[in-house]
Amino acid sequence: MSVNVVTLVGRVGGDPDVKYFESGSVKCNLTLAVQRRSSRDDKPDWFNLEIWGKTAEIAANYVRKGSLIGVTGSLKLEYWQDRNTGANRSKPVIKVDRMDLLGSKRDNEAPMGGGYSNDEF
Repeated sequence: MSVNVVTLVGRVGGDPDVKYFESGSVKCNLTLAVQRRSSRDDKPDWFNLEIWGKTAEIAANYVRKGSLIGVTGSLKLEYWQDRNTGANRSKPVIKVDRMDLLGSKRDNEAPMGGGYSNDEF
């Protein structure tokens, strides 16, 4: 048996990068800063998030830099070859299945409290 589940709560590092495709699909990329439980003085860990579908549209409309969100998804590795050096590169990405808008309405200037996943739409 194998399990690939990631759950994170943190603050968004920048406004959403949203792409609309001719097929009708929507993709949203975000970065998420997450503090470790062990120490509040350390710098946060940064994660790249990939969100698709209706959840991506929700993120595009309601999530902004500094928003507090919770996500659940799976870890995947993206691979590519560097155009300049030809070196093989990779980076971890969290493919988000569910996103919860957390924090106060004033923090995000949007309706909060709902959880959004592609399964619900």
